[in-house]
Amino acid sequence: QVQLVESGGGLAQPGGSLKLSCSASGTTFRQYTMGWHRQAPGKRREEVAQISYTGHGRYADSVKGRFAISSDEGTMTVFLEMNNLSPEDTAIYYCHVQRYNGLSWDDYWGQGIQVTVSS
Repeated sequence: QVQLVESGGGLAQPGGSLKLSCSASGTTFRQYTMGWHRQAPGKRREEVAQISYTGHGRYADSVKGRFAISSDEGTMTVFLEMNNLSPEDTAIYYCHVQRYNGLSWDDYWGQGIQVTVSS
């Protein structure tokens, strides 16, 4: 059974920084993607950033140049460094892992972690 453990988040001031981490365990990961989605109150969940097992990353336009995603394959941990935060970044952030099982892609979600940007 795949488990995702998220950490980081909390409260930051506008212009500040936070770092999120998510570790996956419970199975073998060979072909996979790891990333983060977020959902603000009253809004739909949206993808923030994703990185694949090849190292290819992608970002939502709203966070390009401010957020950086990275991963450690040895520990199956994905990191999201968030800089120059604004109140619009306030949301619950969800870790998202996709794993290829040989036939299709399985989706796994973390329980979510709150990020609040406020002065």
